[in-house]
Amino acid sequence: MHLSIILPAKNEAEGLRRTLPGLRERYPDAEVIVVDDGSTDDTAAVAAAHGARVLGAPYSMGNGAAIKRGARAASGEILVFMDADGQHDAASIAPLLAKLDEGYDMVVGARGAGGQANMGRGLANRFYNRLASWMTGHRIADLTSGFRVARAERFRQFLHLLPNGFSYPTTSTMAFFRSAYPVAYVPIPVAARIGRSHIKPVRDGLRFLLIIFRIATLYSPLKLFAPVGFGFFLVGACYYAYTYATHHRFTNMSMLLFSAAVIVFLIGLISEQITSLTYQAVRSERRAYDKPLV
Repeated sequence: MHLSIILPAKNEAEGLRRTLPGLRERYPDAEVIVVDDGSTDDTAAVAAAHGARVLGAPYSMGNGAAIKRGARAASGEILVFMDADGQHDAASIAPLLAKLDEGYDMVVGARGAGGQANMGRGLANRFYNRLASWMTGHRIADLTSGFRVARAERFRQFLHLLPNGFSYPTTSTMAFFRSAYPVAYVPIPVAARIGRSHIKPVRDGLRFLLIIFRIATLYSPLKLFAPVGFGFFLVGACYYAYTYATHHRFTNMSMLLFSAAVIVFLIGLISEQITSLTYQAVRSERRAYDKPLV
């Protein structure tokens, strides 16, 4: 079983000095790929000095873009994704690989409460975990963890779905669940990161709100849109009952709320069909790829 260990890195020279020696010691035969996402420090030089394969970029394209570039270039049957900021320990890879051998296609390192960057991020991640668990019907312990192992042939099926930004863990997890590829979680320790986070609270806070809609559209849009549509219908019905009881008439507001209920439901229905067609295309593409040449 050949491993490819992929570390997206942007100005993470100090973090790589902590992470790479441990990887080399525990997995000397593994392919280690550091994807330098337009760094302005010694990230590329430090990675090369520790024997890693460096994939450079002339400018920053985002964490997800680095993951995609690394996954395309990797030669291993198993892909290991880690952060390059010193949070993840090479010793935590072995439990993930052991779980993968039980028949899973992806195993994610789940952080505990102490592994969250701050209280705000911790609360947001717990909300995402609960929402995703409700959507999939499976317990999701850590939706946004960047430490995971996956079978390369499975992971590459969804590269075109992955965003270039920070929500690649969410997208890949939901894509695996939607395609009935088994996913497991293993608790891992997380150290304090070296250096400053590249996540901006205001800018990326708005982006993280979009994760909620990404979760829905990647798995089952109707599960989100149908309750919202029913909510509009219920409010419209209550308002109509009130206006009928007090003014004996049907108001424009009631019509607006009923119309919104129908529109939201139909958007969810169309989104559900688009999602189904997207994954059907992925399966068809995979079958064509696996078909032997005559």
